[in-house]
Amino acid sequence: MSNLTLPNGVTGSIGEAAFEYCFNLTTVTIPGNVTYIPPSAFTGCTNLTNVAILNGVIGIGDSAFSGCASLTNVTISGSVLGIVEDAFYDCSNLTSVFFEGNPPAADASVFFYDVNATVYYLPGTTGWTSSFAGRPAVLWNPQIPTGHGNFGLSHNQFGFNITGTPDIPIVLEANTDLTSPVWTPLQTLTLTNGSYFFSEPFQTNSPGRFYRISAP
Repeated sequence: MSNLTLPNGVTGSIGEAAFEYCFNLTTVTIPGNVTYIPPSAFTGCTNLTNVAILNGVIGIGDSAFSGCASLTNVTISGSVLGIVEDAFYDCSNLTSVFFEGNPPAADASVFFYDVNATVYYLPGTTGWTSSFAGRPAVLWNPQIPTGHGNFGLSHNQFGFNITGTPDIPIVLEANTDLTSPVWTPLQTLTLTNGSYFFSEPFQTNSPGRFYRISAP
């Protein structure tokens, strides 16, 4: 098993150290019916790279993801109210932690030894400062200004500017049918200097083309 999404039948809390040292895990999604991630739940899952903690989870326990050496990206919903000590201790490759709500209460050791990690928060949330639990905290606010002069079709190329806080990571995706949930990644990039110009050949074989920006 490499991708784990806990089923809706699991409610409340999973067992302490339930997936400790599961070396085959690469991605984990914690749904909102699991309200608490207990101590050491995923400790030592050294091949785990991505974690998504969905709306409904309210707490992350001691050392829940400690020692996950390959972990690079974490998304934490706005329902999380508290993260206790060493929750992401020694996740040496952790670079991006995306918070979808206001800052939860957090122990100073949450990201201990995660020297490459940056915390990102969304526009419209409150209570954030320039750091969180010892790591830099940055506004994640990419946008495509449609009123910009570079927006539109030129020389059979469709292009637009993407702007936002300098050096934030983004994924640009495209879709030809908004009734379909399938979005195709076009580019993963960093907004160096807070701006990036994207263009691609005009898609004559498609009745429509839609773009969106998501987190890595």
